[in-house]
Amino acid sequence: MTTTRAEIAAAMADAATAWLDSLDDTQRPDATGAVPEDGEADGERRRWFYTPTDHGGLDLHRQSPTQQRAVMRLVGTGLSQAGYVTVATTMGLENVLDHVEGFVTRFDRERGRDPGLYYLRVFGDPGPSGAWGWRFGGHHVSLNNLVVDGELVSTTPCFMGADPASSPLLGGGVNRPLARVEDLARELVASLTAEQQERAILLAKAPSDFVTANRSVVSEGDRVIPLAGIWRDERFPDDVEQEKLQKLSDAIDTAADYTDEDHELVAYSHEPRGVAGRELDPPQRHLLRRLLSTYFDRVPEAVSPMSTYDDDARLDAVHVAWAGSLEAGAPHYYRLQGPGLLIEWDNTQRGANHAHSVWRDPDADFGADVLAEHHARHQH
Repeated sequence: MTTTRAEIAAAMADAATAWLDSLDDTQRPDATGAVPEDGEADGERRRWFYTPTDHGGLDLHRQSPTQQRAVMRLVGTGLSQAGYVTVATTMGLENVLDHVEGFVTRFDRERGRDPGLYYLRVFGDPGPSGAWGWRFGGHHVSLNNLVVDGELVSTTPCFMGADPASSPLLGGGVNRPLARVEDLARELVASLTAEQQERAILLAKAPSDFVTANRSVVSEGDRVIPLAGIWRDERFPDDVEQEKLQKLSDAIDTAADYTDEDHELVAYSHEPRGVAGRELDPPQRHLLRRLLSTYFDRVPEAVSPMSTYDDDARLDAVHVAWAGSLEAGAPHYYRLQGPGLLIEWDNTQRGANHAHSVWRDPDADFGADVLAEHHARHQH
């Protein structure tokens, strides 16, 4: 069992090398990318998506079963067991979503909801020295990992979603992969005093999506990007499919009913909005820690920052903000923000049955801070 960042990095390197060694000359160009760098040359590695678009890499469809298993082995090295189960479940939900929509959605692909269209790309050469990384993603999954000199240094952005967020199982069971991610936040905000809720609830209606979207860099004033703008290509080659996407995007924005002033109220700001952890009582602080764990426990314990929030001062600085209704089943959004931390959640689309959750570090996503130091050292 791996217990350190170095051991996890070694397991990643072994899994990545085994996968790369299995590829033929036609697969390798899409499977590999440039060595991670500090600057614009690293642009492709820092592109990420959560829509059903080309995430960049070699998709599962173009791989043999043995290669597909090697992909999932690498994915597993970067996740806890619970994180891996959640990702695998999310991938399987593509079949459920296709059924919900009547098996008609296509977008710019042969099949719009497709569990085979998850992509892996390895950047640089896996090994004990230098910088290398890997990105795995498809609809509602984006995992971004960077290793520098044999140590896993970054696991953000880390995105997991679910559509449907809730679906029936036999015997009255319910499949809700992100249930605790949603319910703990609602319980926490509902427990606030009236005065605290007045400051925590930024707006009575939720935005159409989470605010910072798939931007590579988070910036002051960032607002929601309409669905049609979160794809690798600006438009589909098929005009009919492009028109369908635009109509869907417009309908989502219309349902949110956000004015320019509303967007301003929930826009990202470097200064956190909402209620600070220091204002919470002990039971509420316990809820906040449990909520944070639904994000940090996605990765192996050795790289999770969860234990750092045992420090009361660190928890004090985490702010909780909400938009939308507190009623279960109604559209809603929340944000957790503090030093080196940005978490966003929304469940607004498809009648509030379509969930997004992302964990980011605005100062160090993609390991930008470590890469800058690494290259500075090696230039001298």
